[in-house]
Amino acid sequence: MDNNIKIRNKRVSFEYFLIEKFVAGIVLTGTEIKSIRNGKASLVDSYCYFDDGELFVRNMHIAEYTYGTYNNHLAKRDRKLLLNKRELKKLERQVKEKSMTIVPIQLFINNKGLAKLEISLAKGKHFYDKRNTIKEKDAKRDIERHLKI
Repeated sequence: MDNNIKIRNKRVSFEYFLIEKFVAGIVLTGTEIKSIRNGKASLVDSYCYFDDGELFVRNMHIAEYTYGTYNNHLAKRDRKLLLNKRELKKLERQVKEKSMTIVPIQLFINNKGLAKLEISLAKGKHFYDKRNTIKEKDAKRDIERHLKI
């Protein structure tokens, strides 16, 4: 089984401070999992929200399956995330009390062939924080270049 599918949200570490990570299962239809296995998904601009104590991911794009028929899925529908009750309560409390958000980091297929979404509790960065992140990244790159010479 080919499970080296790893779809990353590259902008999330630039836009947010990542505080705590969780791995959640996703409720998918048959054509959605086939599209993910083909690598046809995107996490750009996606985020998680609570509705009635359940966690959902919004704006996660999973392209329609090319061989799907009339029962093909909608590309940007909201999908339910599966976490245990303790983790859900902890996340919901953090989001309400400390004005944090939950963002998807990575979509992958585990060893059993199930699609999993790595999510993180995050706090938004200000403009000056983003500038500092760029400076640190440039400094690391310069140090690595000098070490190679």
